[in-house]
Amino acid sequence: MPLYLDDPKKFRPLVGQAHQVAMNMLRPISRKYDRAEHAYPQELDMLAAMIDGLSESGANEGAGAAGVRRDESEDAGDAGGARNGANLASVMSIAEMCWGDVGLLLSMPRQGLGNSAIASVANDEQLARFDGVWAGMAITEPGTGSDSANITTTAVLDGDEYVINGEKIYVTSGDRADAIVVWATLDRSLGRAAIKSFVVPKGTPGMRVDRLEHKLGIRASDTATIIFEDCRVPRENLLGSPEIDTKQGFAGAMATFDNTRPLVAAMAVGCARAALDLTRELLEQAGVTVDHDRPGIVQSAAAAKFLQLEADLEGARLLMMKAAWLADNRRPNSLEASMAKAKAGRVGSDVTLSCVELAGTLGYSEAELLEKWSRDSKILDIFEGTQQIQQLIVARRVLGLSSSELR
Repeated sequence: MPLYLDDPKKFRPLVGQAHQVAMNMLRPISRKYDRAEHAYPQELDMLAAMIDGLSESGANEGAGAAGVRRDESEDAGDAGGARNGANLASVMSIAEMCWGDVGLLLSMPRQGLGNSAIASVANDEQLARFDGVWAGMAITEPGTGSDSANITTTAVLDGDEYVINGEKIYVTSGDRADAIVVWATLDRSLGRAAIKSFVVPKGTPGMRVDRLEHKLGIRASDTATIIFEDCRVPRENLLGSPEIDTKQGFAGAMATFDNTRPLVAAMAVGCARAALDLTRELLEQAGVTVDHDRPGIVQSAAAAKFLQLEADLEGARLLMMKAAWLADNRRPNSLEASMAKAKAGRVGSDVTLSCVELAGTLGYSEAELLEKWSRDSKILDIFEGTQQIQQLIVARRVLGLSSSELR
């Protein structure tokens, strides 16, 4: 049965509020923190406090970091209708926030990728213990890029503590966060099945930020290299089960991506939508009208290109919503999460760069934010798994092949 998606009415107030925040709080300081790389956006503290207040009141479904949990027997789809929950609300609100600024969204306290990992993998005791913690996530290593199964950072149990050794790079919010969720292997000889995630609080002896990266885009977001040298963390900081299940592989840790990939797709959708909205205004000022009631072939080249970009973005938006909707309804969404990430990442870069081209000198200059959005969008096609990795995952799912059968 085909799945038709529209914006749920109950989330429209949340989306409207997110758009107002993006327009009135994020957009005005976007250029300021693009130029002041590594400076912490103090303006976000008030916004984070507002979101925390909504979370405590229960009035903000989707405004905070959500998780995809596989340990619940509830199947909303079989229990009396579809459920529109926190995952769908999150992608919709994040898309609006990134209409304002991607880097500032990534800098939001207590909304880090590590928070999604905790929400997805932690047990009930850990969820309570780490409530309110701002968590970054450390996966990538100097010799390990998109293939997370090749992680070499180790975690060795010594009494009641794990001793972590290794180096992590490109850690979003690595310097600002209260804690880092670190992916490490318990036993290299057992391959991916032994990879687990650990919560390491900031200031833990043996963990240090080595440097902050200078980047093409998302400059408001700090991106760190972190070194772990005999870093000891309590054994109860291992998220989820410490058991190594060779049959399951590291599906528990990878469940995090089922949640975060639609979120990254939402970031790309929001950034691209910002570029299209501004480009439409600039085209109209130049006398170019985009007519949705006429075929592109009978309109100007600029109008035809604009229509094509809008269509591509709508495809990405629908894939993003479907991946989130499936998660809300406790249905497997690994395939759809990768499809959404792959489509939105590619389309986001294509749309923002095309808008720079359509706007000519205005697009390339700092007079407008188009050039910034083209720089910001590129990372959304890279982190959380590159375009090529997503296509590989999709092929494996569609063909029913394992990672060893299709590399």
